[in-house]
Amino acid sequence: MTPGPFPSTESHDMTNRLPPELEEATRLTRAGKLAEATALIQRLLRGGRPGAAPEPASTGSPTVIDVEPITVDAPAPQPEAAFTGRLHAKPRTGLGETLRGLAARAMPAGLDLGLGDIPRPAPDPVPDGASFVTASYTNAAGTRDYKLYIPKNRTGRPLPLIVMLHGCTQSPDDFAAGTRMNVLAEEHGCFVAYPAQPSSANAQKCWNWFNPDDQQRDRGEPSLIAGITRQIMRDHPVDQSRVYIAGLSAGGAAAAVMGAAYPDLYAAIGVHSGLPSGAVRNLPSAFAAMREGTAGGKGTRTVPTIVFHGDQDTTVHPRNGDAVIAQSRAGAADLRATVQRGQVPGGHAYSRTIHTAPSGRTLCEQWTIHGAGHAWAGGSPSGSYTDPQGPDATREMLRFFLQHRHA
Repeated sequence: MTPGPFPSTESHDMTNRLPPELEEATRLTRAGKLAEATALIQRLLRGGRPGAAPEPASTGSPTVIDVEPITVDAPAPQPEAAFTGRLHAKPRTGLGETLRGLAARAMPAGLDLGLGDIPRPAPDPVPDGASFVTASYTNAAGTRDYKLYIPKNRTGRPLPLIVMLHGCTQSPDDFAAGTRMNVLAEEHGCFVAYPAQPSSANAQKCWNWFNPDDQQRDRGEPSLIAGITRQIMRDHPVDQSRVYIAGLSAGGAAAAVMGAAYPDLYAAIGVHSGLPSGAVRNLPSAFAAMREGTAGGKGTRTVPTIVFHGDQDTTVHPRNGDAVIAQSRAGAADLRATVQRGQVPGGHAYSRTIHTAPSGRTLCEQWTIHGAGHAWAGGSPSGSYTDPQGPDATREMLRFFLQHRHA
């Protein structure tokens, strides 16, 4: 479906189907009782009851209703609120408009929970001979801009392509700076594409992973992301057997959607702090999946997948990482799982579960980062929503990707 508001009747029906607790939050917001509405939403997302005593108003950053990553830019992890995300709601539902209005009034200066006014380090420069260009793609579902990193390390042979889907409020430049994927792609000789979600499609630039119209092959946002991928494959010397997709948070959930919808296009996927494809079909179930985890949607074939998730993630429950792996290994019941444990010097400990076929080929990897929240592991403070304490998700994802190709 193309970007734009729902018809008013559909918005009304969506609101009327909501649980009484969310209807009460909507009523309080419309009545101008923002503090009470915020407290109610916080209690609900923490598992409380609407009749419980109100919690005292926080003097820190207020809750923002959407899946938004948390930045860990200091040498030690920063404490996170029990729910500091935003549900990736389009501006076309009555509830979405209400909750976005609440967040905007609570944080009029902006919704970036990153470094604020503290200057970030400069991103890595583009090497001489390389380029980072802007382009766009259009189909019946709309138009999306994207940025493409073209490495100087070109040998005349076709190169792999990695598609990177940013999280809420982020941009291609921000995501590239934080993940440092361009730096690694230069080392290995890869193209990297960064599709951009505009605010016209989602007020906070989140991929609409929970919307049924944006979960299907050749429809909505999947058709746009696949179209960008194919356009780059047509216009540049891309190795068609080595095309991959990864993302963070909303982008991670969207990457899972793309792996399920286009297993013939992407040889492997990377999901960082995301959710499985097709696990939710509406706003209330998305809240529940983020808070409690989900069993995931059904998988139809094994898609090589690497997952990263912090075990202290209070925005997207870590059980969602388990569900992504379960979905990705569908149809491969004979996989053998082995666990390795490690520690980043001066940083996080982690557990790495490797799912291996009888042939010895690794089909799935799951990295559980102990003590980490909702941020890109091992990322650079040049970008938002990163945790420099590692492990290096970018390097490990690229390693995993380059081990897999389509026949």
